[in-house]
Amino acid sequence: MLATRTVDLSPLPPAERFDYWADLVAKEVAPNQISSTHAHDFDAWMRMSSLGAPTLTTLRFPSLTTRRTAKLIRRSDPQQYHLALLTSGSGTVEQDRCESAIQPGQFTLLTSSRPYKASHGIRTVAGPVGSVVVVIPHSQLPIPHDKVSRLFGMPLPSTEGIGVLLAQHLQQISAHPEQYDTSDATLLAGVTLNLITALLAQQLDVAESLSRNVSQVVLRTRIDAFIDANLGRPDLDPQMIAAAHNVSMTTLKRLFRTGETPVAEMIRTRRLQRCRKDLADPGLRDRPVHAIASRWGFGSTAHFSRIFREEYGMSPSEYRARN
Repeated sequence: MLATRTVDLSPLPPAERFDYWADLVAKEVAPNQISSTHAHDFDAWMRMSSLGAPTLTTLRFPSLTTRRTAKLIRRSDPQQYHLALLTSGSGTVEQDRCESAIQPGQFTLLTSSRPYKASHGIRTVAGPVGSVVVVIPHSQLPIPHDKVSRLFGMPLPSTEGIGVLLAQHLQQISAHPEQYDTSDATLLAGVTLNLITALLAQQLDVAESLSRNVSQVVLRTRIDAFIDANLGRPDLDPQMIAAAHNVSMTTLKRLFRTGETPVAEMIRTRRLQRCRKDLADPGLRDRPVHAIASRWGFGSTAHFSRIFREEYGMSPSEYRARN
């Protein structure tokens, strides 16, 4: 499992929660002035997953206002970017004289090196605010700081292009850190940084200047997402994937060459994993084996049973009975 720490304020006495939260945010994100009408009954939750650099923090909290002042910056500046995906609630963000209203599904980018103000949930009728925040050292982003600064305080989309992939990627890691080993952290950090770079470059219209390595990682991530979304299609194969992404078979093979599983084998493995999960699901115990196989793109039940036994050492029916 990724190195993860979860903090739930609910067991603390109500009088201690708000100050504890302010100290926690200062340590994990950046020192800020925080105010809230819920200071007397503050209830919040935070989970921090370490990828090295960057770090990923998931937060749930009541309405509050956060200010990073010039005085705080003079006292300490870690020189970081804060890219936040709002998952619930609403808010406003202001930096460098740019003030924007933020809705769920939008990213915002701030820097710890300049004053900012962020208000969340102030006009929300009920329910907590939810956010996923990536903290990135300035030095880790391969786009010049003066260009990146044009995006401070602006809403960035997560419903189109690279934004969709980045939002899915961050929410998957933050929701299920147990699905990854600590040895995966370096790879996840690299993919995260490359997707963030691609998103910002797209918004700044400097995508052509991305390094070849970043462009390849972005393409690979898009293909991975495409495979997952189309596993149930019997016609999903390398030729279909190459055509859908306007690349040659040679390019597709090259993307998956470096110590990786060939595309066709990856599709087979992911289909088997989904079938195995369904076979172990009590809620699907009445669904026939052939229906589960068909759901995940296997046209022949006999072929599915044979390769399932080869992979897991027992038939699908035996696996279901044991689980």
